[in-house]
Amino acid sequence: MNFALKIKDVTIKYASNYNSRDSKINIAVKDASFNVEFGDYCCIVGMNGSGKSSLIKGILGLAPLSSGSIEYGVERGKISYLPQINSIPSDFPATVREIVLTGAQKKQTPRNLFSAFYSKEDIKSASNAIELLKITELTKKRFGELSGGQQQKVLLARALCKNPDLLILDEPCAGLDNNTVDSFYELLYDLNTLNKVTVLMITHDLHDVHKYAKHIIEMDTGLLFYGTAKEWEEHDS
Repeated sequence: MNFALKIKDVTIKYASNYNSRDSKINIAVKDASFNVEFGDYCCIVGMNGSGKSSLIKGILGLAPLSSGSIEYGVERGKISYLPQINSIPSDFPATVREIVLTGAQKKQTPRNLFSAFYSKEDIKSASNAIELLKITELTKKRFGELSGGQQQKVLLARALCKNPDLLILDEPCAGLDNNTVDSFYELLYDLNTLNKVTVLMITHDLHDVHKYAKHIIEMDTGLLFYGTAKEWEEHDS
């Protein structure tokens, strides 16, 4: 099996005005089909409202599919998600280490309900992620005290805490300055090329798409384009 994800004819619909008899059915994603190969760095681009986030929610199981199918070449527990973060309260009380450790949380069952909250392996994974992203000096700081770029590094460390095979990101650099954006994308590129993490990312940073992505998906409810970054440049010119 050479793919991390196989998306086939996926359609996602939702109803507006759920409590109204006049609710309207909207199509967020229509007949989307593509593969994400192991080791890929795949970027999803498109205008606001083009279905990008809805597609990601469908992949993560957060939105039901109206039709079509998604086949997973990775274990569901080895998929990590970094959502878009627009604002963090300045008085957010948790420390960086506490935030990163939550990435190791496992689903509670009757068997482990009263067991230790974090295992030695969990703590080691969190420490490894902190060292990998070079944020050791931040571990005792409160999350809400950090800059936007530092916060995104912490959340990325959290996502890496369970050593994912597939990392899914939704506009991870929204609202960050250009220097921070460049640094963050270089970090993702290193994770992809050196640590062999497959990346699927929604982005509006088209300039950086050219530099780092292997494949591009352009959406407008349906797929307008799917191919290599070079093919997309030629298509878009």
